[in-house]
Amino acid sequence: MNATLRLADDIGHRLMNMFSYTFSVLSMIYLSFRTVMFDQAQGFRAIFSVVSAQIYFTGWQALPLIGALALATGAVVIMQSTAQLSRLGGAGMLGELLVAVIVREIGPLITALIVIARSGTAVASELGNMKVNRETEALEAMGINPLSYIVFPRIVGGIVSVVCLAFYFVLIALLGGYLVSYFFHDLSFVFYTDTLAQALTPFDVWFFLLKNIFGGTFIFVVCCYQGLLVKESPSEVPQVTTKAVVNSIIYVVGFNLILSLLSYVEQLTRYGIL
Repeated sequence: MNATLRLADDIGHRLMNMFSYTFSVLSMIYLSFRTVMFDQAQGFRAIFSVVSAQIYFTGWQALPLIGALALATGAVVIMQSTAQLSRLGGAGMLGELLVAVIVREIGPLITALIVIARSGTAVASELGNMKVNRETEALEAMGINPLSYIVFPRIVGGIVSVVCLAFYFVLIALLGGYLVSYFFHDLSFVFYTDTLAQALTPFDVWFFLLKNIFGGTFIFVVCCYQGLLVKESPSEVPQVTTKAVVNSIIYVVGFNLILSLLSYVEQLTRYGIL
């Protein structure tokens, strides 16, 4: 009985911590956007320069890595899908399968994980070092709110970068993967593009955008939040960076999983399976 109570107490404590942490992260999103609208001490030109730098680092410099992974992923998925569907006589379902696997699931997830590994760690450690070096206090002394000059540009730059990188991943995976798989399977390009065009719907576009906008927002908000938790010691920087990576992965994977489950339950219900 005591063990059960301790377990229930531990679960409740963890849930309360999770809700409190989520509320703090959401509050940072609201406050950073509100501060930009009402506090323009640093000017939009300065904010735009930070946004541009974030897009360059997060988006542009990640293109080679994203392209290589997308090419390999697309080739493997297309070759396996073509081989299995040909055996079952369902080659016409190739487009639906690729849209479901690459556009809805793999593209947003792999892009988010790469951004967390490259840019999330960099943002968390950068802001942590700024706190240690009292740079945030210097900004406040000059009348500049760190939320508008540090957090907001990284959120906006992160969202733009993640959406663009995910689109680039899907494009390379579908087209580049087809070119690679063509050497192993004689698949007509006209048939391939027709099946993709028929399978892609406005719902898939909104589904794709929703996952990537959420991913870009929470990756950079969580990393900024963790970085700003550093107090005085440089030894805290790697600790908050690790927490930023773990929490970002939990939020991104959890949201993608919930959204995918709701989507597929709705489809099964519509087809009368559930």
